[in-house]
Amino acid sequence: MKILFIGMANSIHLARWVNQLNDADWERFIFPTYSVKPHADLKDLTLINSGEIPGFQSNRSLRYMNDKLSLFLIDFIHGIAQKRLTPLRLASYPSSFVVRALISTIKRIKPDIIHSLEFQGAGYLTMEAKKQFNGKFPKWIATNWGSDIYLFGRLTEHRERVRAVIENCDYYSCECERDIILAGKYGLRGEALPVLPNTGGFDLAACELLRQPGSTSERKLILLKGYQGWSGRALSGLRALARCADIINKHDYSIGIFSATPEVKIASELLSLETGIPIEIIPPCPHSEMLKKYGQARVYLGLSISDAISTSLLESIVMGSFPIQSFTSCADEWIVDGQSGFIVPPEDVDIIEEALRRALTDNELVDQTAIINRETARNRLDSAIIQPKVINFYQHVYSTKLERQL
Repeated sequence: MKILFIGMANSIHLARWVNQLNDADWERFIFPTYSVKPHADLKDLTLINSGEIPGFQSNRSLRYMNDKLSLFLIDFIHGIAQKRLTPLRLASYPSSFVVRALISTIKRIKPDIIHSLEFQGAGYLTMEAKKQFNGKFPKWIATNWGSDIYLFGRLTEHRERVRAVIENCDYYSCECERDIILAGKYGLRGEALPVLPNTGGFDLAACELLRQPGSTSERKLILLKGYQGWSGRALSGLRALARCADIINKHDYSIGIFSATPEVKIASELLSLETGIPIEIIPPCPHSEMLKKYGQARVYLGLSISDAISTSLLESIVMGSFPIQSFTSCADEWIVDGQSGFIVPPEDVDIIEEALRRALTDNELVDQTAIINRETARNRLDSAIIQPKVINFYQHVYSTKLERQL
């Protein structure tokens, strides 16, 4: 079996998903949606048109295939000219240069399956390439990441492109039952594959070693997801934390902020000066180090106006930190509000503050939640359970392809 993945080669989410197939005897290729260094965790596959200079590639465990590299570099320059390729600006992307490079790659590799991982970069690109194949395109799996359909499907600039991807893919995959329903409304004709986390499962034995000994109620760290922008609402979280300064200082809690955007870094510095609360901006780090932070945290707070599961929520479930997540994700498919976490509006500081105060003072609730969520992790997030499902995911698509050829 030959699988061509199309996506962000620097993404930990892509790396974790693709690495689940490391033991399968299949040929795997990655076509990056834009020119970046591949994620260090990727291994034993072929990266196409990385934009890296031959002989100076950053990941020595990969094979490199440069097919019409000059075209890809031209697109990279085009991306710089646009200053920044954010999801809200990707409706004009991809350029004809990358589409032509992908078409050439598909003809050269002849993959059995093409799997696009997210819509705005990979899905739109795959859709443009498919138009040139006159119905003889490989079987296409389109995977929905984060806000691909829940938010972008409602935006004028993206609505028709999202619909085109959903209508033209052979298989649709996502990590929320919510999005299966939405895909049907957007004209899904292909088969919906089993709902699985987009990052795959967790090695729970390894995760256990990263957890701070003792109960969750004994932990002194509060983790805040630091995104503030078109989707993230970390500043709402900071305002709620500021209101909880009395409790935080009384119990000697500290705050750790990961993935912090510039405005959040500024606001957090001012908050620390005004309240005396110790605040750490957690720099980019290996996944195991980030999991260790979750294993030290009493509370995790993640707020956004749109998301899918939110991998951060799953990490809090696995590592025993009490989750507070905005209702704009599909958190309700994983936790029960008031029993195994809190589900809150992303911009209502009053409600967020109330949830934080309860999570920071109710030891019994926090410890009981950790017990409930540990069982959830064992039943739904163990890599020993998820990985075979992912293998079957591709075997099903491949076997269906062969049946149709007979």
